[in-house]
Amino acid sequence: MKNNTNFFERIAEIIKYKGFRSVHDFAINGLGYSSSEKLNRLKREGTKPSYDILEDIANKFDEINVNWLLTGRESMLKRGSVFPRGKEIITVPINVHRKTADPVREIQDVPLYDLEATAGLVELFKGTSSEAVLDRIRIPGIANCDGGVYVKGDSMYPLLKSGDIVLYKEITLDKIFWGEMYLLSIKIDDWSEYITVKFVQKSELGDNYIKLVSQNQHHQPKDMLMEHINAIALIRASIRLHN
Repeated sequence: MKNNTNFFERIAEIIKYKGFRSVHDFAINGLGYSSSEKLNRLKREGTKPSYDILEDIANKFDEINVNWLLTGRESMLKRGSVFPRGKEIITVPINVHRKTADPVREIQDVPLYDLEATAGLVELFKGTSSEAVLDRIRIPGIANCDGGVYVKGDSMYPLLKSGDIVLYKEITLDKIFWGEMYLLSIKIDDWSEYITVKFVQKSELGDNYIKLVSQNQHHQPKDMLMEHINAIALIRASIRLHN
């Protein structure tokens, strides 16, 4: 496979894939650097990456194929990564470098829920009646999912658009993988919640906060108190219907 990109362009692809807003955001919140200088110097033609940059990206984002990062050959994601294509979920044989330890299932039957037929995400996670199940999705080759819901709004566009389906696995706040995409219920007051899909990053305000980041650059990041998160689930896969 011919290498048509340089190293900095491949970093830009990772930034887009992971939902960071800029090289600076990726350097600070993704790699833990104090500035983006080490990455920005790679824009200069002929500049080669240092070993520590390669090591940092490989350690922080273990789904990234280091051979692709270094040479541009093969694909960006290691074997076993899951990504959408049209209305299918495309999977390839599973690699050991997965963030979660739960086993991949050969096939599973995932319920698709109507959030409007429930009392919100918290009640959905507690268990809901069959009346809230719109349909069931049979899908191979991914780890266990608790359910699926339709996406609303444009905050994750173009990665997700309104009407797409996301398949999720409920987790607790102490199990967050920083930089990944999550389905969240945010407390507005004692009677209402705001349900959204966002990238979750560490907040500069301290351990009591998380930063919610949109793919759509017209939506500004927002720091949120963790105590205001009623429920959270890791997004395992997405499905887009084009027609």
